[in-house]
Parts: sequence; C-alpha cells; structure tokens
Amino acid sequence: MGHCPNCGEGRLFRSYLKVEPRCEACGHDLSAYRADDGPAYFTILIVGHLVVAPLLCFSFIWTWPAAAVVAVTFTAISVATLTLLPRVKGAFIGVQWATRATTAQ
Repeated sequence: MGHCPNCGEGRLFRSYLKVEPRCEACGHDLSAYRADDGPAYFTILIVGHLVVAPLLCFSFIWTWPAAAVVAVTFTAISVATLTLLPRVKGAFIGVQWATRATTAQ
C-alpha cells in the first residue's frame, strides 16, 4: 500500500519508485532493502499472463489493422505495467522485511 513495512504509517516511496531512505514515522532504515530487478521481472510475468495471453483469444487481434492492434495492446500493457510496478516493488520490499533479508547484515 506504499507504507513502511515496519510501522505501516510512513511512506515507502519518495517518488514513483524511489524508496525513502528512512521512514519518517518510525525511523526504520528502508535503504537496507534491495529491490533491483526482481519487481520488474515479476511485473513482466504478471502482465504477460494477465494481459498479453488473454489478448490472443480476442478476434480483434487477427482482424483489425496492425496499427490499431498495436495501439490497443500497447495501451493495455503500459497501463497494467505502470499500475502494478510500484505495488510489486512494495510487496517485494515487504517480503524482505518479513524475512529479515537486508543488505545491512
């Protein structure tokens, strides 16, 4: 939900995907959690299964002009990816917090 995994009060993100260095509510060190390529990988996996695969079942993919198909599918994929990416990154950091997997050992 975009909140500190430790207290649930402070913000997790400073901007769209930039993680706050410390929680403003409890002071928890959020910079210790590494979420490099994992969230992007899982987001691509989820979008591929939820958007791309079902699109192949719709007849417009095969009957519409290519430019229209690209416009519709690109929009759907972009919206799904941009919506899911911060949530997946937050979940990724939450799992690291729950398992106490940090870089500051």
